[in-house]
Amino acid sequence: MSIDPRVALQSLVSALEEHLAAAASRRGEDDPAVESAYLSIADSFEAYEEALYDAHGEVTPLVIYEDSDDEDEDAAEVRGGRR
Repeated sequence: MSIDPRVALQSLVSALEEHLAAAASRRGEDDPAVESAYLSIADSFEAYEEALYDAHGEVTPLVIYEDSDDEDEDAAEVRGGRR
């Protein structure tokens, strides 16, 4: 059973607001509150997209960005001047 898309959307909006608050009060580069809020956005977005699809057969034009080892290696090559 899927949740109502409006409920999922409100959860996503709340996650975005929490991320903004965490970013604004960041305590260093690796602040766990910012990382937690970041992950909450991803989880909330996935729940919203699933609920939207289940209810209306529709998706958003957005994609969750995920790091992969290949992308990390490509970025290192570019920074190292090997491209």
